[in-house]
Amino acid sequence: MQLHVSPSLRHVTVFPGKGVREFIKVRIGSRWVSYRMLFYSLLFFTFLLRFIFVFSTVDTIDGDLSKCSTIGCLGKRIGPRILGRMESNVPEVIYQILDEAISKEEVEPKSDIPQTLHDFMADIKQTTPDAKAFALKLRQMVLLLEQRTRKAKIQEYLYRHVASSSIPKHLHCLALKLANEHSNNAAARLQLPSADLVPTLVDNSYFHFVLASDNVLAASVVSKSLIKNALRPRKFVLHIITDRKTYAPMQAWFSLHPLAPAVIEVKALHQFDWLSKGKVPVLEAMEKDQRVRSKFRGGSSAIVAKNNTEKPQVIAAKLQALSPKYNSLMNHIRIHLPELFPSLNKVVFLDDDIVIQTDLSALWDIDMNGKVNGAVETCRGEDSFMSKRFKSYLNFSHPLIANFDPNECAWAYGMNIFDLEAWRKTNITLTYYHWLEQNLKSDLSLWQLGTLPPGLIAFHGQVHVIDPFWHMLGLGYQDNTTLSDAETAGVIHFNGRAKPWLDITFPQLRPLWAKYIDFSDKFIKGCHIRVS
Repeated sequence: MQLHVSPSLRHVTVFPGKGVREFIKVRIGSRWVSYRMLFYSLLFFTFLLRFIFVFSTVDTIDGDLSKCSTIGCLGKRIGPRILGRMESNVPEVIYQILDEAISKEEVEPKSDIPQTLHDFMADIKQTTPDAKAFALKLRQMVLLLEQRTRKAKIQEYLYRHVASSSIPKHLHCLALKLANEHSNNAAARLQLPSADLVPTLVDNSYFHFVLASDNVLAASVVSKSLIKNALRPRKFVLHIITDRKTYAPMQAWFSLHPLAPAVIEVKALHQFDWLSKGKVPVLEAMEKDQRVRSKFRGGSSAIVAKNNTEKPQVIAAKLQALSPKYNSLMNHIRIHLPELFPSLNKVVFLDDDIVIQTDLSALWDIDMNGKVNGAVETCRGEDSFMSKRFKSYLNFSHPLIANFDPNECAWAYGMNIFDLEAWRKTNITLTYYHWLEQNLKSDLSLWQLGTLPPGLIAFHGQVHVIDPFWHMLGLGYQDNTTLSDAETAGVIHFNGRAKPWLDITFPQLRPLWAKYIDFSDKFIKGCHIRVS
């Protein structure tokens, strides 16, 4: 095939070809060129014409087209525009000013700094500053907004700390009403469990659960959700450990709200023989820890007032370290489970901010492979909150910690299977207190808060990883957890500040906890505890 284009480009003629070579050739005027070259040439000129048209249109809009009458002029006009897109037009002085270190004078508030973008633009239009003055004004405004944002964030963390650390009025009311009932009503002072069920407390053919709590309402939800979802509730034994001040309200609640056929034991710490003999390491450690924290941290107001440069997240961590739960005996007592229950071989330890949504007897079918602690790993999350490794809790700049692997996966407290028989063959408890002592001697420089960091060290090499289905974390600080996702987990954990019994809880998740409360109960109604 031959394609003949007239010199004037007005006529195009196609002739039948004689072969492959003829197919790829085009004759223009008296010349033969390849069809491929013609195609690329037409494509180039088409692009060039459109390119010129666009910039000519821009020039027409700007009213400058009349100044260019030649292609050379147009090239001079277009060239800088193309290059300008590849090079920055921002003066270097602006970068220099914005990159300077912040001085103390700049931190002090000034009245002449624009408060809003509207004020900033009005000031710029009025004064028409050069690049340096523009950069200085912009820097002042950005610093002002940064200080305001930082202050607002710190105030938010402070208010959340106060809200999560304080005892809500309705919980205080419930404890008082139950304590009064305990003193006036013999039915609220029943022996728990009854005498005929006492042998089950040391019978290893039963499923034994341990709950340590000084929160009656929280303990009632954990126990009710545990028994309600059990396939064989008559084989369940729940050991509730509380402190001296909460013992009467706790006993009154479970005396008046039995969970038969399950066996419930309510016992205060001072009633354990082991805890009342001689020196108790956990009590000594708590006293030392409290003294050190008060000396080096001060109160929450001091933390907020003294930190003018630290990031809000750092201040939030310091406030969290002051939370009463980190210095609560209920939080440390799990390390003494072998001594508290010398006759038991295996227990499941439960925190009081969880909700059980499935039968937990299946946990006894898990082969622990000789390990002591069955726990869910916390390094598989998609974000920083749910992806935790040793370096998230321990200070690896300290030489004592440097021997551990910073990238080793962490695990969670809240719902743990403890093989007490295997535990008694180890030195886990002694290791735990050794590291607590080391942290106190180093002025809390190994870690700053919680019982998990020393637990990570003490149980190192003794953790058996269980399926994440058994323990879903983060419902107390991650508001993007959906109700449908939470409903699929066997146990959900409201770890974090937003506890389900507080007003700062996430409203979409609270129904998972609240459905185990009878809001028609006289004690619940009397203390104005509501669904939402």
